[in-house]
Amino acid sequence: MDASRWSGAWMRAVVAVLVACLSTLVVPAGPASGATLTWGACPGVTDTRLRCATVQVPLDHARPTGPTIDIMISRLPATDPALRRGVLVTTGGGPGGAGVPEPLTLATVVDPAVLARYDIVGFDMRFVERSTPITCGQPQEEPGGYWVRTATYQPLRDTAAEARRYARACARHAGWALPFATTAQAARDLDTIRVRLGERTLSFLGGSYAAMLGVAYGTLFPRRVDRFVLDSPVDYDLAWRPYELDRLPAFEENYAAFTGYLADNNAAFGLGATPTEVAQTLSRAFARAAVEPIVAGDHAWTAGELGSLTVIATYFEYLWPVVATDLAAILAHTPPPIPLDPRPAPLPGTPGVPADNHTAVNMAFRCGDNAWPRDLATYRQDLARLGTRYPVFGPSIANLNPCAFWLVSRDNTPSLAGNRAPAALVVAALRDASVPLANSVATTRAIAGSKLVTVDKRTHVPLLGGQANACLTDAVTAYLVHGHLPERDTAC
Repeated sequence: MDASRWSGAWMRAVVAVLVACLSTLVVPAGPASGATLTWGACPGVTDTRLRCATVQVPLDHARPTGPTIDIMISRLPATDPALRRGVLVTTGGGPGGAGVPEPLTLATVVDPAVLARYDIVGFDMRFVERSTPITCGQPQEEPGGYWVRTATYQPLRDTAAEARRYARACARHAGWALPFATTAQAARDLDTIRVRLGERTLSFLGGSYAAMLGVAYGTLFPRRVDRFVLDSPVDYDLAWRPYELDRLPAFEENYAAFTGYLADNNAAFGLGATPTEVAQTLSRAFARAAVEPIVAGDHAWTAGELGSLTVIATYFEYLWPVVATDLAAILAHTPPPIPLDPRPAPLPGTPGVPADNHTAVNMAFRCGDNAWPRDLATYRQDLARLGTRYPVFGPSIANLNPCAFWLVSRDNTPSLAGNRAPAALVVAALRDASVPLANSVATTRAIAGSKLVTVDKRTHVPLLGGQANACLTDAVTAYLVHGHLPERDTAC
């Protein structure tokens, strides 16, 4: 299951709340002006304050004179040019989430003093939407934008055959791109963007996978780092399969809390009077949908789509009423009152995005960052061990996926232990299932001098998800505006 899809483009559509390394290039000595870039309208974005430009980057940064691809960047200018410090870069999570619209989202969650001092710069990562998008040739996105199959409903040999077909299709349609779909390559893209903007250094604010990208940038370009805010970063040293397996306990814990909420509100939702009854109701519904989708209005809900709703509930406690209302309606064969699109989609008016782009990118980066086990015995053992211990999500998260058959299979991740960047501000929620707290703790400890600020909530990306309290927001403002990190790790 994807680490951070729900912190990016999907959340903007669901609720209004969410709302690299050419080190040999000569860095301009003057202030940032973007004079060499041509700025215009941003595809799919109606807010005219946001302007976009295209930056060419090497397909392979190890061959800077080789083929190039286009990366689209966006810019929301600082509101007070007299106070301007530089650029604050952001992008979407996922991997696979769009980043071009993200400055408008960021502008709704940070203090106006931050907006006064920074141009907020977003970008679609390589191969996402506006930035030379790729496809694996599929007719639509997977639910949630990530490829996952549940061993409860399908034998491992059938999953392996399906995963192998998907990997071969990706190689056929995007084989030219797959060796270069890595977080390290994307971090080098970010440094090329810095150069083109005319900045000596850059600041960064990203959540979940995007925060991991920020960590990669700091590891590769420590002298180019100004002020970095990392909201719920994935532990770079665990990406990807160890990280996926390590978060199983948090998934099960948050799901149990959700079923408790449904039981406490049985009068409203009618899904069961006890957590056990609720779990049985949902389990039967998923099994039924795995055989024949559940028709509710004009949509037939598959088991994968219903599963994506439960993933939302494990990530965001504040969305429990929404998910519960929709689940109750779907199981009653009526249209959900608060429609949640289970599959990611670009903003209307964004041209040229393949039908499966978000899923293709998610798999390309997760499979391309490092090697996954290739023998079925490993997955069989993991399923036997974890499927019983974690019966709700173990059969999915521990299962095999197309990475077992990927075109390229090698370690492409710079070690977190090698990060020598200046101290960062790391923020996180204590009961985050998507990126459990241990990831943020590990990142904080690895980047010397960094400080961790937490909120006691069952949520993901508390700052970017609009779930920060005044204490956390004030810490972010003090750091970005004045450079003041907390004296010690802080529980808000």
